[in-house]
Amino acid sequence: MSSKILVSGLISGVIAALLTYFLMPYLIHYFRAKKEGQQIREIGPTWHAKKAGTPTMGGLLFIVAAAVAILVTSIFDGLLNNTMWALLFTLVVYGLIGMWDDSIKIFHHQNEGFKPWQKFLCQVVAAMIFTVIYQHEGFQMGFGESQIGWLYGLFIIFWMVGFSNAVNLTDGLDGLVTGLATISFLAYLVIAIYQKQLEVAVFCLTMIGALIGFFPFNHKPAKIFMGDMGSLALGASLAAVALLLHHEWSLLMVGLVYVVETASVILQVASFKTTGKRIFKMTPIHHTFEMIGWSEWKIDITFWLFQLVCAIIAVVTVIAFG
Repeated sequence: MSSKILVSGLISGVIAALLTYFLMPYLIHYFRAKKEGQQIREIGPTWHAKKAGTPTMGGLLFIVAAAVAILVTSIFDGLLNNTMWALLFTLVVYGLIGMWDDSIKIFHHQNEGFKPWQKFLCQVVAAMIFTVIYQHEGFQMGFGESQIGWLYGLFIIFWMVGFSNAVNLTDGLDGLVTGLATISFLAYLVIAIYQKQLEVAVFCLTMIGALIGFFPFNHKPAKIFMGDMGSLALGASLAAVALLLHHEWSLLMVGLVYVVETASVILQVASFKTTGKRIFKMTPIHHTFEMIGWSEWKIDITFWLFQLVCAIIAVVTVIAFG
């Protein structure tokens, strides 16, 4: 039975990959025709100015493709249970939050979308709804044997909001997050199969397929960006997967690059406000590597390899120590 479901997961991944790959040119053409492209921050690297006008919101297609693929295959295999609905809810709702944010940027021709408190509030509300569903359906409300109830609910909110923003901060170079997220979902696919959590495995396989279909259009030079719609959805989905697998802390290793990128921003701001000095040339930290002369491809490959090593360590640790 498990092998049959995993075959369905592979089929779901292939469907998501094909839908994304073959429909993306039409989405790119539509955005170009409407002149709806990315606005580049004035305080960002000057050489990023040439990216202005590149279509964004590519996350729209790979989210829709993943959702369609999951619904189609899950209906046939009876996998549309509470776990799968929780994952689909996270993917779609955080995608919609990002879509709203991207739309403001596009239509107002600026790089700033939501006000920070508006985006944060939407993310918190979405995480609260996930927490209510999580608790109502009897999922484990604690770490290991320790049941901590509503305190764990606060942790869920912190984890989902934190990692959705962390992946969003990391999405600053062509193809970077697409590769990193593929590695992260691959790590959780292995853990899900090991735990026999087949719904989570199918979800991870589908997301891997969707991201593979997206990568040819997103690597340097990017024909389209995933936008906040894609990055917020990916970050929150990874957090939800880690929570449902009951290996929450593994995300600190499986997604260590996101953590480092976020930490660089926090440290930079704290240092500048307290001492007036900057620790890094520019944050998030991938821009520092650009400033010292690394190409985007070199940064991408280095960060992917680092994430891959961290993901392998996390998977081996989970399997070895449970």
